[in-house]
Amino acid sequence: MSDVRLASPQGKWILLTTVLGSSMAMVDSTVVNVALPRIGRDLDADLAALQWTVNAYMLTLAGLILLGGSLGDRYGRRKIFVLGVVWFAAASLLCGLAPNVGVLVAARALQGIGGALLTPGSLALIQASFHPDDRAKAVGLWSGFGGIGAAVGPFLGGWLVDGPGWRWVFFINVPMALICAPIAVRHVPESADGRKHGRFDVLGAALGAVALALVTYALIEAGDGSLVVVVLTAVAGVVAGVAFVHVEKRSPDPMMPPDIFGSRQFTAVNLVTLCVYAAFGGFFFLTALQLQVVAGYSALQAGTALLPTTVLMLLFSARSGELAQRIGPRIPLTVGPLLCAAAMLMMLRVGRDASYLADVVPALLVMGTGMVTLVAPLTATVLASVDTARAGLASGINNAAARAAGLIAIAALPLLAGMGPEAYRSAPAFDHAFDRAMLWCAGVLVVGSVLAFATVRRPAPDCRRPECLTHGWVTAPPLEPRVGKGPLE
Repeated sequence: MSDVRLASPQGKWILLTTVLGSSMAMVDSTVVNVALPRIGRDLDADLAALQWTVNAYMLTLAGLILLGGSLGDRYGRRKIFVLGVVWFAAASLLCGLAPNVGVLVAARALQGIGGALLTPGSLALIQASFHPDDRAKAVGLWSGFGGIGAAVGPFLGGWLVDGPGWRWVFFINVPMALICAPIAVRHVPESADGRKHGRFDVLGAALGAVALALVTYALIEAGDGSLVVVVLTAVAGVVAGVAFVHVEKRSPDPMMPPDIFGSRQFTAVNLVTLCVYAAFGGFFFLTALQLQVVAGYSALQAGTALLPTTVLMLLFSARSGELAQRIGPRIPLTVGPLLCAAAMLMMLRVGRDASYLADVVPALLVMGTGMVTLVAPLTATVLASVDTARAGLASGINNAAARAAGLIAIAALPLLAGMGPEAYRSAPAFDHAFDRAMLWCAGVLVVGSVLAFATVRRPAPDCRRPECLTHGWVTAPPLEPRVGKGPLE
């Protein structure tokens, strides 16, 4: 542990490198959706390939993010963070140079591995490096700058796609890494948990990732693939999922200890998380396409159009967390999903020649209000439902659940909405399917609201509150770092 002060030169360097590192993964996750139509046209890719362009990244990130945090705890947070930054940049370069969609999807999967190494490490470095008196302020600054990065991401992505081309959406990560990695090596102190550790749960991580991959493949291929292959893949995915649960129960050092779900509140809030972030993942994936394919927006216009949700999150999420502390989480977690469901229904107005001010902005403002209402209270309630010593583990599980929910939604929604392989090439066909998809998303959000109302209760008054409440990464809840704990707690 270190006692670096935020106002010192070293403190400013630490803050800069952690912001740069997390922004690489954050911006990349928001800009790629905007680039999808151009990627599909240039690489002659069907809708399934576009789904995999997003899901390959989310798959490895969701499956390995808990393991990434554990590696940093044991081998050094700076070391694993720098490795993640370099890995992410190398994979980004490969994405930008991809000659076909197969190489792009493989490179996106590699990007997700880098993201799993650097995402938990950036916040953990702040917690491990700064003096306790400065830690909360440093986390707040990290969160605020991260929110700005998330807000700028779609705008930057749209500008790059319309200007030098979609490949620069990935190339831009390389100079960021060339700045970030040397600063980290020179100015960030190394930190690790010096206690004796058990073995890594590599088998559990592998089985979890394989289960997600097989189920995702089955859902994507179900629309236009062989029925036999789809059924066999789906069954294999379920078997891998069952094996994952079995391994976690028997492992002496499980990645996801089953007993943590002994808390009914923790289980309930994670079920709400699955519903909410499934709808979010589907919404942001399809809306970026809808605005370009149907409404006729350029990539820059589509990226800019999505700014209201992120700006609202950046400005008001901390206040929402404070309100939930006073009134309890049940009302925010019930009302928030309902507001988001209403926004999904309002998106039915967004069709050909849609007016941005009259049709798009109202829906996005309601969407942002709903997200502000529920995201910070959801994270706080997750942490309040377990022992303080397990706060980092609980946060990691909740974050992984959110990403897995988005992954499954992006795979399943086109199937449920009846989108064919070439749907995004036809404005009328995509518009019709988009409307059905929004109805599905609204329905899932209503289920999440009912679950919250029926199961969520006010936590104990002395419960732990997460320090990272203003993080504007709208596709996943904030992470609470595991500092001073073992690799799994």
